[in-house]
Amino acid sequence: MSRRLFSAMAAASLAALGVAAAGGALAQNQEPISIKIGVLNDRAGLYSDVTGEGSAVAARMAVEDFRAAEKGMKVEVIVGDHQNKPDVGSTIARQWIDQDGVDVIADVPTSSVGLAVNEVVREKNRIYLNSGTGSSDLTGKHCSPNTVHWTYDTAALANGTAKAMIQRGGDTWFFITADYAFGQALERDASNVIKASGGKVLGSVKHPLNNADFSSQLLQAQGSKAKVVALANAGGDTINAVKQAGEFGLAQGGQSLAGLLIFSSDIHSLGVKAAQDLVLTEAFYWDLNDRTRDFSKRFAERFGGKMPTSVHAGVYGSILHYLKAVESLKSKDPQKVMARMKEMPIDDPLVGKGYIRPDGRAIHDMYLFEVKKPEESKGEWDLYRLLATIPGEQAFRPMEEGGCPLVSRNKG
Repeated sequence: MSRRLFSAMAAASLAALGVAAAGGALAQNQEPISIKIGVLNDRAGLYSDVTGEGSAVAARMAVEDFRAAEKGMKVEVIVGDHQNKPDVGSTIARQWIDQDGVDVIADVPTSSVGLAVNEVVREKNRIYLNSGTGSSDLTGKHCSPNTVHWTYDTAALANGTAKAMIQRGGDTWFFITADYAFGQALERDASNVIKASGGKVLGSVKHPLNNADFSSQLLQAQGSKAKVVALANAGGDTINAVKQAGEFGLAQGGQSLAGLLIFSSDIHSLGVKAAQDLVLTEAFYWDLNDRTRDFSKRFAERFGGKMPTSVHAGVYGSILHYLKAVESLKSKDPQKVMARMKEMPIDDPLVGKGYIRPDGRAIHDMYLFEVKKPEESKGEWDLYRLLATIPGEQAFRPMEEGGCPLVSRNKG
C-alpha cells in the first residue's frame, strides 16, 4: 500500500471518528435541564433560626453534593421571606411560579403558610417539598398529589414525646398552645395519644404567635395541677415559654415541662442548664452518626459555626431525592417526577432510609432525645442523649387514619 493511499485512508478514518465523536459530544452536550428551586420560609422572625438562611444553605449543599451540573442539570436556588403570613406566602409562591419559572418550592415553616402554599402549588401543578410545616393535615384532609411532607409532623411528635412522658408517670396534662394551625394540630394529635394511653387532658390555653409574655398562660398551667405542662408551640415562642416556666418555678412545684416541638437551635439558645432533662422528638440530630456529623461540620463551616436543625436536614434530603428522580427520568415533568419520587426508596444520609406514601408522607425513623445535664455536655452543641429510635411505621400516623382524599379515592 502506497504511503499516499495509507495517509488518505487514515485521514478518512480520523474524519469518521471525528464525526462520531462530534455526534457523541452533541448527545452529551444537549441543553441541560433547567430547574429553579424556591426556598420559602421565615428569614427574620421567630422561626428564622430553625429555618431561615440555614435552609437556603442546605438547599445549595444538596445541589452541589448531587453534582447537578455534571449530570446535565442547571439548578438555581432562590429564597423568599413569607414573614409567617399565609397571604404573603401564597403571593410569593404565585409570583415565583407565574413570573419566575420556579419548579419546586421547599421548606415553608408555619403551618398556616404551609397549607396556603400547598393549595397554590397544587393549582399550578408544581412540586412542593415541605420540611418546615408541622401540621399533619398536610398529608391528611389537605393532602395533595404535588406535595411531599418530608421531615416531621404533629402526629409523629405526639407519638414520640407524649407517649414517653406518660410512660414516666405524666398522666395528666395541660396545654399552652400557639393559636394557629400548627399549635391546634399539635394539641389535637397529642391529646389523642394521651387519651389512648390512659391519660387525661385537664385543660389548655391559647397564645398569639410571637408571644413575649407567658405569665397568664403559666399561671393557669400551675393552677391546673397537671403533672405535665405541654408547650404546643415552636421557635422563639418555645424559648420564651421555657425561660419563663423556670422563673415561675414549675419544676420546683412538681410539674414537668414537655416541649412538643423543640429544635436543637432552641436548646442551644436556652442552654442545657435551663433545658436539662427536657424530652423531645426529632427527625435528625447533628451528632447521631458519621453521616450526620460529616454533613453538619460542612454546614457549620458555611453557616457561622451553627449546627443544622432537623428542618435544614429535611430541606437537604428532600431536594436530593427530587434531583435523583429528575436524573432518572431525564425530565422535570411534575407528575412524572412525583410518581418516581414515590417509587424510589428514600436513602437520605441525614434522616435515613424510608419511602414516600401515596398521601405524600415521607416515612423514616424518628428519635426520642433527652437534653443533657450541664455536667454531661462536652461542648457548645453537645445537647442530646438518645433515648430511643422510633421506627417510621410507629412514629407517623397510619395513612388510613389521616382522611386524605387521594387515599380514599384510590381505595374506591
